[in-house]
Amino acid sequence: MTIETLLTPSDLPALARRDLRGTACVVFDILRATSTFVTALHHGAKEIIPVSEIAEAVARRTAQPEVLLAGERDGVKIRAAQAGGIDFDFGNSPREFTPERVRGQIIVSTTTNGTRALRACAPAKTVLAASFLNLTATADFLRGEKAVLLVCAGTGENPAAEDILAAGALVDLLASGKATHVHKSSTSTAARTAYVQAMLTHLEKSLGASENGRRLLAIPELREDVAFCAQRDVCNLVARMDAHGRLQRA
Repeated sequence: MTIETLLTPSDLPALARRDLRGTACVVFDILRATSTFVTALHHGAKEIIPVSEIAEAVARRTAQPEVLLAGERDGVKIRAAQAGGIDFDFGNSPREFTPERVRGQIIVSTTTNGTRALRACAPAKTVLAASFLNLTATADFLRGEKAVLLVCAGTGENPAAEDILAAGALVDLLASGKATHVHKSSTSTAARTAYVQAMLTHLEKSLGASENGRRLLAIPELREDVAFCAQRDVCNLVARMDAHGRLQRA
């Protein structure tokens, strides 16, 4: 197995020029898109459709009035003034996606970075949305793959420390697998080292010290998201995007 890691969203445009047909891509947007998608599927959502733009989400609602809309800009739930008069049903907090609200539902989501990263990986053999919440299940699913590409969604055009830590945690799991020869890129080794160092303190503390973590902690109604997203392996599922761009339980 070879494991390559893209640490920054500035690497995403280059994916369009790569042949990913033999590659399993794993997208991390820990605070908070992929953590939210995993939580929604864990609580019974039928599928999640990630889209890049607010207008695309609104168009989906127009075509399918039954779908629920989720998304954020600058971390805050999308409001009617931004979406042609339509208030989104959810923001991007995983704690909003309770079983009572999402069971059996189709959710269309647009976020600043996470959905863009997923769409950039669409040509790949396999596309997964991963988080600390479902890390071990994701690692188990990937065993036996020959080429794995870890994609850190980042913040704006900058790297996000929490995504790098999650990528490093997955590298650590895959590299410790039995009877598995793993070749790690330099960026994968760097991510793993960052994760190991972070674990010397405390994962939640490390996430809270990141740029996104500090921003969330400063918003009273969102500060609990940091601790929520730092939970490890509370969702025993794999979130896989199909050929039509829909995230479902694998």
